[in-house]
Amino acid sequence: MEGAVKQEDHTLPILSSKQQKVLKRQKLFAGMKTNKILYLMILPGVLYFLIFKYLPMAGLIIAFQDYQPYLGIFGSPWVGFKHFIRLFTEPTFFMLLRNTLILFALNLVIFFPLPIIVALMLNEVRNKYFKAGIQTIIYIPHFMSWVIIVSISFIFLNVDGGIINEFLALIGLEKISFLTSPDWTRTVYISQIIWKELGWSTIIYLAAITAVDTQLYEAAEMDGAGRLRKTWHVTLPAIRPVIITLLILKIGSTLDLGFEHMYLLLNSLNRNVAEIFDTYIYTAGLKNGQLSFSTAVGLFKGIVGLVLVILSNKLAKKFGEDGVY
Repeated sequence: MEGAVKQEDHTLPILSSKQQKVLKRQKLFAGMKTNKILYLMILPGVLYFLIFKYLPMAGLIIAFQDYQPYLGIFGSPWVGFKHFIRLFTEPTFFMLLRNTLILFALNLVIFFPLPIIVALMLNEVRNKYFKAGIQTIIYIPHFMSWVIIVSISFIFLNVDGGIINEFLALIGLEKISFLTSPDWTRTVYISQIIWKELGWSTIIYLAAITAVDTQLYEAAEMDGAGRLRKTWHVTLPAIRPVIITLLILKIGSTLDLGFEHMYLLLNSLNRNVAEIFDTYIYTAGLKNGQLSFSTAVGLFKGIVGLVLVILSNKLAKKFGEDGVY
């Protein structure tokens, strides 16, 4: 129509894939420049993982070699899956797998729920001084090394002069070899973990509980809910994503129970129930000099952990949870 004002075309030009990549890169660098202080703050953590976690992964190649230190990685002969075949065919493999899985099950069934329960109980304490005192007492063991924890346990549990055994003898009962008896090794192991890590593990759950909207508690109270019902219907559903995330990470460490703690408990009398993959790697790799074989064992542990994290994360998402990634 004559005289009509021609409308301007406000549509954005279509960018090619190369131009889109350049634009994303420019936005990334602009964001890094704007938040350079934040990136500098995370730099030490990034360097830590690069130097101590990712760069050493290059050494995994010796799991497929008959590694000789004087020949080096590039000069050592290639043997393929020889060390993995040895691992799966040795009689000790099933002992290591059984012991590791049993100890992990104890961690998952007994220890994992306890920080949640303690956090819920501490959340109900109204006296801030009493609450702070309890938190301090249960946090302190976390800052002690496993050497100190096991040494204190030795003072309490030793047959000759141990406080608990002296008390048992005083009341006319027979002394118990807590530290050498295979029947008591796993009980001592999980008890020490609870003592050392219970308080520290509650911090995450307490932080999650503080983020719960107080209006939800008020609404539940108006509906006649008491403390127990508010905990069950408000607090637990609110911190469920945190619980699921930590559970997935816990499942990923199924075969990675830690070396130091179990090595300090390990002795010739309880080896049949206390030897795990972590202590076996130390014995085979450093004591016996079987570096390629111990690397193969460690790689097996890592692959199992990765697979379990992926599967548990997919399972969590299938049930409507956020998961780890």
